[in-house]
Amino acid sequence: MKANELDRRHFMINSARTFLGVSLSPMLGSSIASAAIPGQGHNGGKAKAVIFLNMSGGMSHLDTFDLKPRKPEVQGPVKGISTSADFQISEYLPELAKQMHHCAVINSMNTTQGAHEQGQYILHRSYAQRGTIVHPTMGAWVLKLGGRRNKSVPGYVAVGGGENAMSPGFFGSRYAGVPVLDAHSGLQDVRRPDSVSQRDYDQRLSLADKMNAGFHAKFPQKKVAEYQGLYDEAIKLMRSKDLEGFDISGEDQGTRETYGDNRFGQGCLLARRLVERNVRYIEVSLGGWDTHYDNFTSVKSRCETLDKGLAALLDDLQKRGLLESTIVCLATEFGRTPKIVPEHQLGRDHHPRAFSCVLAGGGVNGGQKYGETDSTGARVKDKKVTPPMLNATIAHALGLPLDAMLMSPSGRPFWVSDKAPAVTEIFA
Repeated sequence: MKANELDRRHFMINSARTFLGVSLSPMLGSSIASAAIPGQGHNGGKAKAVIFLNMSGGMSHLDTFDLKPRKPEVQGPVKGISTSADFQISEYLPELAKQMHHCAVINSMNTTQGAHEQGQYILHRSYAQRGTIVHPTMGAWVLKLGGRRNKSVPGYVAVGGGENAMSPGFFGSRYAGVPVLDAHSGLQDVRRPDSVSQRDYDQRLSLADKMNAGFHAKFPQKKVAEYQGLYDEAIKLMRSKDLEGFDISGEDQGTRETYGDNRFGQGCLLARRLVERNVRYIEVSLGGWDTHYDNFTSVKSRCETLDKGLAALLDDLQKRGLLESTIVCLATEFGRTPKIVPEHQLGRDHHPRAFSCVLAGGGVNGGQKYGETDSTGARVKDKKVTPPMLNATIAHALGLPLDAMLMSPSGRPFWVSDKAPAVTEIFA
């Protein structure tokens, strides 16, 4: 059966290229939710969409949101600045400082995973990595439990991320994220090329449908039918007026510059456009946080990119009346050590015991800090929050049922946050 499924996948891709003149390979990973699982009796939040900003590599909490000015041997050269809330953040984030009244900073994150791959895995999926199963990502869970809000566009989009940013796990390909490698380029290969006339296109599509019908008659398996659904969804997307949401060139130059002329900033702009078109879950990735060497130079550079993109996103969502219905989550797989390593040009190493993340919108009560680390930022002192709890908090903001149990193909039970509770105290 696996060989047949693979043959089917290749057949669809090659058919699209040969008969339609386009490539549908990005759409073979698109999100196609069926029916939502109702959360009866569940007191959810106000969010309808999620923008998940993944700081891959391990963002230093000590140089961003959890400053230790009384410990110069820990803090190094980074100074704090005042914000629109009643606490300070890093001087590297001056634009974001103006938006902190929208944000809840969680300074008590803790994980059991100190390696990048494993850390990113549990951050996205709530479960530790196993060799016997691939767990669904949070975006896949959101579609599975909540369904799509706009049937003509994907419900789950990953901008600039890897496998962890879009994998559906055992839910199957209909719940996978659609990859957008670069916001400037948008969603690739989803329009009829000028070299193929509408008449030729329709004829080729009709021929492909006839060939597909024969294949389905010969192989009436569920997986094969699922791929046909993906194929149909790809055609629907090609005809959708909401496809323009993926084209950020429609924004004026001033707006684009506000977000920052870089992949992350333009990815945040694309995320806002997709929220406006009722896309349920968007992830935007910003890598480069693995600062074993020359931590302070690297963090300053990363923060310059993060600062403009996130500040513009929060401000734009607020002005457009979308922040209350969109939960924005800034997260990373772990933090960096309080110890500064001189022989590594003042670098910091991996530190899973304590780190920070930020939540805004979606009913979150902004202008607050939640949790606390000790005097050096080495350990969580109060109100520990784990990655599964963070995912539970996102699910709570969306009003999804945390107690909904779904079975894997092997018959094992799973929950959106591995039964971890939501941090409900941060909501208004």
